[in-house]
Amino acid sequence: MTDTIFVTGLSIHARHGVMDHETEVGQRFVIDLELYTDLSEPARTDRLADTVSYAEVVSTTTAAFKNTNYKLLEGAAGAVADAILSHFPRIRAVKITVHKPHAPIAAIFDDVGIMLTRSRHP
Repeated sequence: MTDTIFVTGLSIHARHGVMDHETEVGQRFVIDLELYTDLSEPARTDRLADTVSYAEVVSTTTAAFKNTNYKLLEGAAGAVADAILSHFPRIRAVKITVHKPHAPIAAIFDDVGIMLTRSRHP
């Protein structure tokens, strides 16, 4: 059985990108997370100690995303996945979507970004 904890719309200002102005000024990124785990124990006990704290997930994600300036979103998202899997042993897999709504593209668009999934057991 796999249950899901999710965080959507986490807005973080960071300095990722290929262009010089992206690393100098930075921009807003939006992150969505899906954390796959078994929630049967916390559903039974109703204890925070038996699950994963949303606040800790947000803190871990923010630190990993901002810790290094990456040229590619793939690198930044990979750092978040690694941090979550190493910090939260209850999480079996994580799906991360990183939106870059102000990417320097000469076009009119709503959103661009990447989505990656990582697990403990490939």
